[in-house]
Amino acid sequence: MNKRPPFKKRAAVLLAVSTIAAALASPVTAAAPVAAAPAPAPGAPQWSNCATSRYPTLQCASLRVPLDHDRPTGRQISLALTRVPHTAARSQGPLLVNPGGPGGSGRTLAGYIAAALPKEVAAQFDVIGFDPRGVGKSEPTIDCGAAHFTPVRPDSVPLDTETERANLERVKSFAESCQTKHADVLPYIDTVSAARDLEVLRTALRAEKLSYFGYSYGTYLGAVYAKLHPGRVHRLVLDSVVDPAGVWYEDNLAQDQAFDSRHKAFLAWVARYDATYHLGTDPAEVEARWYEMRSALRTAPAGAKVGPAELEDTFMPGGYFNGYWPHLAAAFASYSVDGDPKPLVSAYEKFGAVEPSAGNSYSVYTAVQCRDSAWPKDWNQWRADMWRTHAKAPFMTWNNAWYNAPCAFWPAESLQAPDVTNTALPQALLFQATEDAATPYEGAVSMRRKLAGSALVVEEGGGNHGIALSGNKCLDEKLSAYLLTGKASDAVCPAQPAPTPVPATRAVPASAGGAALHGLLGFRG
Repeated sequence: MNKRPPFKKRAAVLLAVSTIAAALASPVTAAAPVAAAPAPAPGAPQWSNCATSRYPTLQCASLRVPLDHDRPTGRQISLALTRVPHTAARSQGPLLVNPGGPGGSGRTLAGYIAAALPKEVAAQFDVIGFDPRGVGKSEPTIDCGAAHFTPVRPDSVPLDTETERANLERVKSFAESCQTKHADVLPYIDTVSAARDLEVLRTALRAEKLSYFGYSYGTYLGAVYAKLHPGRVHRLVLDSVVDPAGVWYEDNLAQDQAFDSRHKAFLAWVARYDATYHLGTDPAEVEARWYEMRSALRTAPAGAKVGPAELEDTFMPGGYFNGYWPHLAAAFASYSVDGDPKPLVSAYEKFGAVEPSAGNSYSVYTAVQCRDSAWPKDWNQWRADMWRTHAKAPFMTWNNAWYNAPCAFWPAESLQAPDVTNTALPQALLFQATEDAATPYEGAVSMRRKLAGSALVVEEGGGNHGIALSGNKCLDEKLSAYLLTGKASDAVCPAQPAPTPVPATRAVPASAGGAALHGLLGFRG
């Protein structure tokens, strides 16, 4: 592992380099996504009450948009929307929110964001959630088959030809299923098309400008919309930022190494609490025991459900949110120390098992990523890149490879990812934790360089993914100030404290360091 500079020094240096680069860079002339020809004005959404006990003012609607924005009068599809209306006398217009993915449903996020913001801030915006095209309650939905993740899958690490062949057959079958079921819509499930949907929504809302707050992949969607329509942006908040220069193959390779580092941080945390978990005081010893557990599950899956691939799925959420660490550590200890696999199976069912809706979210994830940009079509390149990365980062390199491998066999032609460099945009605000695994820190620095005049707020030493409105007062104050005024500056905030052990039977409290938010954001981006 390459040694990194101390957190504070690293953040300060990268922020300084970013500031200098932004100041000295000459305008970049690059191919931008072409906005579609004007379409007939869409009808305003017809909002109806869909309140819940948690979100008593929530409203729902749907919006018709063109499947193909280059043929605006052709086939129409629908987007599912939610809204928490503004209550202040003066409104700053719509604030669209997106939880990432791609494939994440944003309908519930509207209520969460409106409730998490200070009342005086939320009161000035119509907070609007939406299911992007193909997702959730939008129509048509994309679902190529939830059985793709039925346990027990082949070991993700292809130690022999038979295992590699079995995994290849799985991903090829998934790609073929998508073509069979959704050939008519796959060419239109991509980020640029989704960004154009947002402009239709802005028009339908009769809003001169819109504000946007996106997490994870949602940062890239927001940046693409801003590239298409910079003059229509009022506020732009990007949290846990995708590296736009790596979309998407290179970004996934960067994820592999960042997740391995985050997994090592978890194992070091377990070692600090040896009195609770009895797995050793040396992080290297704890790591060895984790991989011993993985090897044992290869021949005897726990509960006939948890093999090596499912074990990785179970522990990967700990790379997104350290609030899960006590529960994962307890399951690890029960298996490795006590010889009891039941808590591990329970942890898999809680954190790693695929819910029925995941067939849709994963299908849209794959459709967008495979369509957005070119992926290697030669499996020999994948194999060489993965083994090289696995040698440095064994925790999830191959698991992540198979998650994305349908793109090697995807039926729809790939697009060229747009350059999101933007000198015509109002000031944007970026949030980033230095040790984020899903969207590594360097991606935020890259995006900041591309969005002229933007500000980057760093959570120093933080490793969670999705950090604003998750309990860090310093970050949340800067978010609120920006939404109110449109002004921000580079800053560094300290991370929240690491968790402490809790009984394995205790549920993760909804307010524990952002557990509620992370439940909405989901995993894998």
